Amino acid sequence: MSALTAPHLNRWLIRLHRPALFVWTVVLLGLGSALMCLWGPLADASAEAWQQHYACAPTGPCLYDQAAILRYKHIYDYATMAVLAVPFLVAAWTGAALIGRELEQRTAQLAWTQGLTPTRWLLSKLTLPAALVTAGTGLLVLLHHGMWWASEGRIGSAKSWYDPPTFYAGGPITVALALAGLFAGAFAGVLLRRSLAALGAAVVAVGALWAGVHQALPHLWTPVTGVSSLESDLPVGNGVDVSTGLLTADGERLPDPFCGSTINPQCERLYDRLGAVSWYHDYHPLSHYWPLQLTASAIVLAVAALLALAAFRVTAVRTRGLS
Repeated sequence: MSALTAPHLNRWLIRLHRPALFVWTVVLLGLGSALMCLWGPLADASAEAWQQHYACAPTGPCLYDQAAILRYKHIYDYATMAVLAVPFLVAAWTGAALIGRELEQRTAQLAWTQGLTPTRWLLSKLTLPAALVTAGTGLLVLLHHGMWWASEGRIGSAKSWYDPPTFYAGGPITVALALAGLFAGAFAGVLLRRSLAALGAAVVAVGALWAGVHQALPHLWTPVTGVSSLESDLPVGNGVDVSTGLLTADGERLPDPFCGSTINPQCERLYDRLGAVSWYHDYHPLSHYWPLQLTASAIVLAVAALLALAAFRVTAVRTRGLS
């Protein structure tokens, strides 16, 4: 039987996973079109409706295109969730179809008998998907980022930049997570060798990684501190929250008792008893957007590299006699 080379395998993979390529293309075209509409006509219609709303008299009937506002809001939410779902879909497909099923049905072992080593087989399986996942997810993230910035200051119901779904869907963290999902699926596939088990493990791994990044994000960069009077209900400063509380005259930080401003006599007595003189708020302003994005992305890419290394290591150990 003739040897199966990497180029032959690539052509075979394209034929084998043609349905997945078709679905990925449909996802990119459909979701990309939705994001472009949010960037253009849907944003324009919503912005015009908000201008009509702002121009309404305080009394009397107010006529504005509420449907345009709600349409933009709903499509924005759905499109954002779809972008955020990509890393999970990549992990599920890689664990179940790309790697797990091949080992479970022993078609991978057949390839290994035709002149292709297990490690080269795994490399060939992952190279093209990694390129397609990076390019496709990167395109969606760029469109989402541009779409959000186009709405800033024009649409009253637009999400803030630090809204978690908006923050992640419009930045490179999601691209890094998609790659991590690919390699998590590969690792789960070669480790478990069962499609459904690998699917579940890969999806759980992406969820755990994302949760860890979200918890660590506020601490990946040095925050700024805003100080404000206790006459305010809340500390000043909008952005990614790190911590809030009370400051005493000697600079000691106290936890927020969630009482409110000193306009309330009960709160004023409480703050006097604690010796508090002002609020403090540690947070990340808009200027920290890219430092947070890039630092978190680097961490996720490092985890993705470790998952890829683990997948190749497990493959090499389990097939040592075949290499």
